Amino acid sequence: MLRVYTGNGQGKTTAALGLGLRAYGMGLKIYIVQFMKGWGDCGECEAVKGLADFDIIRFGRTGFVDKKKITQKDKDLAQRGLEQAKKIVASGKYDVVILDEINVALDFKLIGLEDVLNLIKATPKKIELVLTGRAARPEVIKEAHLVTEMKEIKHYYKKGMKARRGLEY
Repeated sequence: MLRVYTGNGQGKTTAALGLGLRAYGMGLKIYIVQFMKGWGDCGECEAVKGLADFDIIRFGRTGFVDKKKITQKDKDLAQRGLEQAKKIVASGKYDVVILDEINVALDFKLIGLEDVLNLIKATPKKIELVLTGRAARPEVIKEAHLVTEMKEIKHYYKKGMKARRGLEY
C-alpha cells in the first residue's frame, strides 16, 4: 500500500514514525529516508539507534531550505536521497519504507515528479511505502491507497514560541 501524510498541521513525521514503531514491534523491518533533514539533533534517530532492521538515513544540509533560494547542494542531497530510496525499495529487504518530507522536496523542485511516480510504480506490493510532507502533489495523492491530511487549527509558533528539543525535533 501507498500512504501519504500531508497538510500544514504538525504530526506527519510523527504519524509515519508511529506506524514504523508499530510495524517493528510486530517483527517488520523499517527504513526511513529523511529528505531536507540533516541538521542538529534527531530524536527519532536516537530512539531507534541500535535497533536491528530499523534504519534512518538523512539527506539534508545544516539549516532550513529556502524555497526562493534553492542551491545545487539542496538538489544534490535530495537526489541522493531519492537514489537511496530506489536502492532500498529494489532490495526488498524492508517491509516499510518511509520517505519523510519527500512531498516538500517535490514542492521545492529538488527532485522530479516523474522520478517519484516511477519509484511508487516500481515498489513491490509487499512493501508499505509512506510519503510525508506538506503540499503532496495531486498525482501522488491519486496513486495513494491512504491519504491523511494534518490540518493546523492553532499553533504556538505563531505566538513566537520556538521548537522544543524532544517534542518538535
